Amino acid sequence: MTQKGIPEVLAPAGDMERLEAALRYGADAVYLGGKRHSMRSAPKNFTLEELAEGCGKAHAQGAKVYCTVNTLLKNEEVEDLPAYLHDLRDCGVDAVIVADMGVLMLCRREVPELEVHISTQAGVTNYLTAGELYKLGAKRVVLARELSLADIAGIRKNTPPELELEYFVQGAMCVSFSGRCLLSNYFTGRDGNRGECAQPCRWRYHLVEETRPGQYFPVSEEEDGTYILNAKDLCLLPHLDKLRDVGVDSFKIEGRAKSAYYVAVAANAYRCAADLLQNETYAPPRWLLEEPEKLSHRPYCTGFLFGRQPDSQQVPGGYIRAWEAAGVVEGWREGRLLCSQRNKFRLGDTLEALLPGKPPVKIPVADLRDGEGEPISSTPHATMAFSVPWQEPLPKGIILRFCPEKEEEL
Repeated sequence: MTQKGIPEVLAPAGDMERLEAALRYGADAVYLGGKRHSMRSAPKNFTLEELAEGCGKAHAQGAKVYCTVNTLLKNEEVEDLPAYLHDLRDCGVDAVIVADMGVLMLCRREVPELEVHISTQAGVTNYLTAGELYKLGAKRVVLARELSLADIAGIRKNTPPELELEYFVQGAMCVSFSGRCLLSNYFTGRDGNRGECAQPCRWRYHLVEETRPGQYFPVSEEEDGTYILNAKDLCLLPHLDKLRDVGVDSFKIEGRAKSAYYVAVAANAYRCAADLLQNETYAPPRWLLEEPEKLSHRPYCTGFLFGRQPDSQQVPGGYIRAWEAAGVVEGWREGRLLCSQRNKFRLGDTLEALLPGKPPVKIPVADLRDGEGEPISSTPHATMAFSVPWQEPLPKGIILRFCPEKEEEL
């Protein structure tokens, strides 16, 4: 819990831009990876110098930084681990996230001043395991995603109150148990347990009968095949009060490999929603419930929170991308927002300014100019400077977005 008595909002940070977005939009903490031992190798991740800088920025805003050391280590990687842990401590990291028992014990010996959080990769599903991990020095356990509200309540009831419980509330779900999967390694040689997952669960599959090589039969009636392993995404924003009531201390947003726009929208939505938990009744307004729909996502479900849901196991197809970032505010001068482009949009479109802690504000693009002040009809070039009229300054870094599908329909 935070000092306000509401659960922590924990956002992902794949690089410095995403870390800054998480902080700007209200995250209480960020989790990230260094260049080694991280379960996400796709993001840029952080050098030690960047990590020290990021910790400084977070601490200046009263936020915390948790660093992953959660791959399954090989023998040859163990020798340099103590020095790496010392480096993380010296950078200002507040906690390390681990999945391996040996790494947990090494952390307690080498950097006892750092909190240790047990990764969801450890698959903590019961109070016995959670309690024993606490006795070994864990400050927090990231619970397995396969738990229901009743399961979480049982763990909370039977563990020391000092042990913090973290639970995923938003983002991609893994068809394997808490991410422990061998498909990627088997198909591609990229080990998902070492941060290199190729996500074969998202591929399209057909059936081949062994005496008919080259003849592909769809497993279902979908003309493009079937996504038999493709899980829906998780969204628990409407149910944060239930998670709070069963003892969850931290709301975790999945997505270290996702964009700064994703991090900003998700962090802002869950910040606003978590703050509503201070009210007598938790009742998120419509605009807030719509925010997760403005992320790139697969169809949503509630995962395992309410037990097995028949419609949450798989989904044909890929992402829903109805909204996109259009630009980032760089400044304001003489009644115009000065911005940097992120995606092409046109004169006549309507942008939305994503404001921290507030509903988005619509900005009609009735006058569009380039960086030199010349009128233009669109913003076709990546990161190009542009400006639009607006009556007051907005903070640097504020994201402007638009709905291309909606604008095309108009």
